Amino acid sequence: MLAKSNASQQRAVQASRKITDAQLGVHQNLERLVVKHFTTSFQKPIAQHTQDAFDAIKKQVATSLAKGHTLIFDSCCGTAMSTGIIAQQNPQALVVGIDRSAVRLSKEYNKSKPNNVLLVQAECADFWSLAVAEGWKLEKHYILYPNPYPKSKHLKRRWHGHAAFPLLFSLGGELELRSNWSVYVNEFCLALKIVVDKNLVEKSNGEPRVQTVEPVTPLTLFEKKYQQSGQSLYRCKFRL
Repeated sequence: MLAKSNASQQRAVQASRKITDAQLGVHQNLERLVVKHFTTSFQKPIAQHTQDAFDAIKKQVATSLAKGHTLIFDSCCGTAMSTGIIAQQNPQALVVGIDRSAVRLSKEYNKSKPNNVLLVQAECADFWSLAVAEGWKLEKHYILYPNPYPKSKHLKRRWHGHAAFPLLFSLGGELELRSNWSVYVNEFCLALKIVVDKNLVEKSNGEPRVQTVEPVTPLTLFEKKYQQSGQSLYRCKFRL
């Protein structure tokens, strides 16, 4: 990561504001929406650039899996700082960082990423759909600080309210979501619990719950900024 001056670091901390919105608790339509998405199929056409990105790495992933390596997704990876750290922590795995922004993925420090990292510019929901169709199964899946879409009318844009939510269960693995907005993590955990309690999937393990993120080495630039500004950070971990 490129070094910042003290002045620029201070501005970054000051710019880190807590999320405020009229929606103070779990959305009243969450359960209805989750059940709807689990009783219908994800029909969105695959974006061509995502199909191309998937095709470009499909053979490499298949080769890695054939050698006994595990597969980890770092979805919405942004600048892919987290992807590199996760890869260093899991040398036995191939770690795929997925983000829709070519600009974020082209940051200078990504040129020295570990050998077990693949970065792809793609729409996450489309990429997940292609991975499920290909039969890929994950060891772990990280969704770190996604856009919270805090306005109540935007519930369908949050991952637990999105039509692609069932794909997370199809991919499997240990899922970890982090956010600085407790409402998002509470909703995400509740959505997982709804799926389990209503037997919308064949099998599940444990019970999702909200935890606070311990003040350790940050995985993302957002996490670093939030920690420096003293914000509480939350996560939900669940084995799908």
